[in-house]
This record gives sequence, C-alpha cells and structure tokens, in this order.
Amino acid sequence: MVKLANRAIDVFLDAPQAGIVAVLLYGEDNGLVRERAARLAVAVVDDPNDPFRVAEVNAAMLKEVPTRLFDEMAALSLTGGRRLVRLDRAGNGNSAAIEAVLDDPAISTSDSLLLVEAGALAPRDSLRKLFETRKNAAAIPCYLDDGRSLEALIGEIMGQHGLQVEPSAMAYLCDNLGTDRQITRSELEKLALYKGRNGGAVSLDDAEANVGDGAPMARDDVALAAASGDQAGLDRALMKCRIAGESPIAILRAVIRHLQRLHLLSLKAANGADIGELIKSFRPPIFFKHQPQMQRQLRDWRPQRLAQALNILTEAELDCKTTGLPADAICGRALIRIANAARPRFSR
Repeated sequence: MVKLANRAIDVFLDAPQAGIVAVLLYGEDNGLVRERAARLAVAVVDDPNDPFRVAEVNAAMLKEVPTRLFDEMAALSLTGGRRLVRLDRAGNGNSAAIEAVLDDPAISTSDSLLLVEAGALAPRDSLRKLFETRKNAAAIPCYLDDGRSLEALIGEIMGQHGLQVEPSAMAYLCDNLGTDRQITRSELEKLALYKGRNGGAVSLDDAEANVGDGAPMARDDVALAAASGDQAGLDRALMKCRIAGESPIAILRAVIRHLQRLHLLSLKAANGADIGELIKSFRPPIFFKHQPQMQRQLRDWRPQRLAQALNILTEAELDCKTTGLPADAICGRALIRIANAARPRFSR
C-alpha cells in the first residue's frame, strides 16, 4: 500500500484494512498524529489501556533489545482479540526492526497491528519509504491544518456547539490556530465554553479574548515584516518567536502560507481584478487588521517574484529537515533574502 489519500484516511482509521500489519502516522502536526493514533487504537482494541492487548515500545527499548518489536508482534493476546503494538517517536533508525516484522510470514498472518508514530519525514527518509512501498503497510501523513481545511475544522467544532463565527473572528482564528490539531481543538472548545455562557455568534472580541498565547501572532508578524521588506520589524518578530519557543519550521510555514495567499491574489490582480475586493472576498478570510498591509505588498510583489520567494522558503524548510545545519540560521538567512527581495528596487 502507498501513502493513503486524504479522502481514504477517515475510513481506514475507523476500520483498518485486512492484511495491513503496520501503520505509520507521521507529519509536522504532532497533535493530529496523536489524535489519529488514538482513533486507530480504539478501532483495534476496545480499551487502549489494556496491558494484555496493548504493548508500548520505544526507541530506547529497541536499542537494548533489537528483537523486542518482533517479539511483541508475535505474542498472543492472553484475553483474546486483536493485539496492538505501539512504537512512539520512531525514526529512520527503527526502519530495520520494522522491516523484519513486515518481512516475516508468521507476523503477516497474525492478528497483531503495529502502530508507529513519527514526526516530519521527507520522501527520501527510509522509514517513510518502507511504509509507502510495502503491500502490508500503510502510511498516513498528518499535515498542519491550513486554509480551507482549518476554516472547515473551526466551523465543524463551533457548529457542534450550535455556534456561528463572524467573518472577522474566523479570520483571526485561522491566523492563530492550525499548528497542532489537539491545541486547535482545545482552544476552540475553550472558546465554545465561553460563548455558551454569553450566547450569540462568536465575535472578534470573543476570539481575541479566548484564543492564542502570542506565538501565532508573532509568526504573523514575521510573515508581514518579511513580505514588506521591514528588516527591523522582522528582527523583533523573530525574537518574539524564539522567546515563545516557536520552531524554525513553524515560522517558515507561516511565511509560506502568507506568500501563497499573496501569490494567488497577485495572479488574480494581474488579470485586472480589484485588489481591495480580492482581499475582502478571499477564503479563508484575511484578518482585517492585516488587509491594508497586504494591499501594499501586492503593489510591490509580482507573481514571478513571489514564486521565486516560495522556492527559497521551501528549500529552507527542506534544509532544516535534512542537512543537520542549525535550523535557526537556515530560517533566518531565508527570511533575510525574502525581506531584501521585498524592497521596491528588487520587486518592481
């Protein structure tokens, strides 16, 4: 089986296909990895905390006893029913142990399922390639909620509480959530609880009072400063992000999302559309406080330059994951290049 498509993930999580021995959950959104792992675990065993049917294995255990994973997968459930073996925080160093499990005929006919949780993996990483190329394994990516998917999630969760979200509040929530599915859900549940006491539609004041700890706003400040060529503002925003513990990849992703929106808007503006109307009607909605700055940026950036800037950021993100060089330095250099390119003498 190859990497599961988005439309097939929900069906698979609730009823894993027969013949699948191992499932890999990986991606930048650690909260979504945990959420999907919990959902899959419930589909396999009635009680994920049952020690007779669930075994927890980690990388340290495999280092001490390389056959531990194989032994757990081959063991029989003492109380009957399917057995679940969970490997947390897996990496490429665990590929050989997992491959031995996938290659063994006895394991393939057993009723055990190996659930592997990992962070972000590049297409060339051995762990990801192993799961994407084996017929008895499945790989499920857990990407950050973004754009329409984040707006849909917000609408879904608020709708479960009978709440509507005003456009300005939706724009704010989209800009300040999405880096971790569990945190997003927690923040929205907190907002719903607050509105349950006050009634009415969720307003911008409600959203600002209940959601966010400053870190998402700092990422927005980085994106806006970089796209405006404001080097001093970029330095201040990066410092706020570092104080808040934001990862370089999360910062790069925020700037990529911002430039993607600018690129799409600039293509439409090049065909004669009114920039102000484009920004007001954009989905998901753009936070109103950012709209004037984005109008100025669209006058300074052209589609081709934005495409080049997106390539710089994408390469920087890949370098952060694969080169072993300091990620903060890679991120900082890429953002300086974007800020320099945003200055009028480069962008016109």
